[in-house]
Amino acid sequence: MEIPTPAERDALFEEFARALFKHDMEALYRVVSPEFVWRYHDGVSPEVVLVGREAILKHLEEKKTFFATSRFHEIVYHPVVSFMTFGVSEIVRSTGERREQHGIEHYTFEGGKIATKDVYRKPIIR
Repeated sequence: MEIPTPAERDALFEEFARALFKHDMEALYRVVSPEFVWRYHDGVSPEVVLVGREAILKHLEEKKTFFATSRFHEIVYHPVVSFMTFGVSEIVRSTGERREQHGIEHYTFEGGKIATKDVYRKPIIR
């Protein structure tokens, strides 16, 4: 397993995030392995396992339709272990409900590219 250097990893994640936010599957698959798997758990709904361009694009479109806003904050990429911690503030489009969650994303690599993304989110209780 080829693990990217910190600089290579930072560049991968920058391109990865840009592709996700633009819903650009062509750009996404330039930085993920062909067998890329994304496990998504938001702390509210059952876990979703996304495999393939169509499943990922459908997931992104569903989230875009469901949330009026979704802004990540306090993002930290950890250099020794490949995981990211974050907070996220969202507003459900249909109800106006505001949600605050914190979470972690764990990444693995294959062939110098991102192979898996495991997402775990939990509501913030105040």
